[in-house]
Amino acid sequence: QVQLSESGGGLVQPGGSLRVSCVASGRTSSGVNMGWFRQAPGKERDFVAAVSRSGSSTRYADSVKGRFAISRDTAKNTVYLQMNSLKPEDTAVYYCAAGAIYGRQRDDYAYWGQGTQVTVSS
Repeated sequence: QVQLSESGGGLVQPGGSLRVSCVASGRTSSGVNMGWFRQAPGKERDFVAAVSRSGSSTRYADSVKGRFAISRDTAKNTVYLQMNSLKPEDTAVYYCAAGAIYGRQRDDYAYWGQGTQVTVSS
């Protein structure tokens, strides 16, 4: 079992930056791939970014490529999502996920956090 806890969401102006964090705990937390997804009101939960077990490989949705950066600190069992040049369309609940598959699909991840709200508005 892996437990995930997100933090760092909030309100930010367009063009601003925000970093959200996810702490993983549990017996296998150090051996899983990690991802971030987001869900806006009335929409599907979409892939944002993923990082491999070792942290050596990352992948991004086209909509955030060049603006967002995912990283992980394996010693702290923590994954970060640095979000720059934020746009109103980035407004969503951001969910941390962990799983055995380094993928872009929700089904690739067995464990999910509760989510943290990110609102981009002036």
